[in-house]
Amino acid sequence: MRAIRHIPSFAAALALSSAAIISTSVSGARAETDPAAIIDTYGDIAQAMYEDALKSAKTLQTAVDALIADPTEETLKAARDAWKAARVPYQQTEGFRFGNAIVDDWEGEVNSWPLDEGLIDYVDTDSYGDESDENPLYTANVIANPKIEVDGETIDATEITPELLSKTLQEALGVEANVATGYHAIEFLLWGQDLHGTGPGAGERPVTDYSKTECTHGNCDRRAAYLKAATDLLVSDLEEMAGNWQPDGAAREELAAKGADGGLSTILTGLGSLSYGELAGERIKLGLILHDPEEEHDCFSDNTYNSHYYDEVGMTAIWNGSYKRTDGSMVEGPSIRAYATEKAPDAATRTDEAFVTTHEKMQVMKDKGDSGTMAYDQMIGANNPEGNKIVQDVVDSLIAQARAVEGVVTALGLSIDLEGSASLDNPTAVQ
Repeated sequence: MRAIRHIPSFAAALALSSAAIISTSVSGARAETDPAAIIDTYGDIAQAMYEDALKSAKTLQTAVDALIADPTEETLKAARDAWKAARVPYQQTEGFRFGNAIVDDWEGEVNSWPLDEGLIDYVDTDSYGDESDENPLYTANVIANPKIEVDGETIDATEITPELLSKTLQEALGVEANVATGYHAIEFLLWGQDLHGTGPGAGERPVTDYSKTECTHGNCDRRAAYLKAATDLLVSDLEEMAGNWQPDGAAREELAAKGADGGLSTILTGLGSLSYGELAGERIKLGLILHDPEEEHDCFSDNTYNSHYYDEVGMTAIWNGSYKRTDGSMVEGPSIRAYATEKAPDAATRTDEAFVTTHEKMQVMKDKGDSGTMAYDQMIGANNPEGNKIVQDVVDSLIAQARAVEGVVTALGLSIDLEGSASLDNPTAVQ
């Protein structure tokens, strides 16, 4: 991480044109904007986003229960569709990371990646390998093994519970790739490995992996138990974070204790760090440099382009102080954008423009993915100049967005720490 003063951001709202977004926001900036009111809006949007993420996770939970009870092609597809739908509101919350320790410390439980999936279940060793110098649990396969050895201690995994996953297996041995919980563990259990490399096709786990009568790959009952435990844990984790953003919740209290400047800096830290180090760098540019589908965020489902897109939608909502909930209702109020427009109009305008451009580049990527003609892992593949350019355009626009946020930070006399990324700051060191 590198210390930097300043950071900007403004992404185009999902259902509005760029001109409409800017016009609406400017008209709302005529009255003096109170930083305390901005921070209240920010907290209200966080609460609404996490509540929506929780609601969608409960829908996923219902679909998973139906799959386990009656494994059919239809129930498997319904569970996969529910997983994809659950990603939409959750990804929009990621702008609350980095500046809010209570979120960043918790995030690994629900969204860690990439993962060594051999910890969880069977893998294709021809592509995955059968050992790792960095991870003794690389192919531990908890689903197949009721007892596993962790750092010389035998762990009883006879009963697969949320506690086993979160307290014992998650980041076991201090290895970040030992991801046992969260969206991506569930994704792997629903899709299985994507063995197509940078060719067309996602994971193809057969529904018979959950069959009670025609079980494939063995241990179907334990696989179902793992999927249920991981899904139930996701729901409880989101319940915790939604509670933290209630008006009297721990996240609101932590934010209020920072004061006006600290609160504004927190907002801008999340927008800048997600734009630059996390999204442009670790999640996108790294995979593009390496042309490696293992570095795509939703690598089993080929849903990565949507996850990136909705990160941007969420940052737009935070910048504008306006969030459209999954039920269509609006949560909105005084925004950091309105405040910047009053205090530093040139910097605010540059940030508006940067967000509009990023949204446009993200939309190109999303349209290509939605068309079915080129998945994200194909876009980052070698010898694909068209796809590489689509992704590089997104990286470039996110960097410009972060620089614009930096301009707002400087103009407002604030100071933040911007999350860095070796793939952006020192790409020659990336291997």
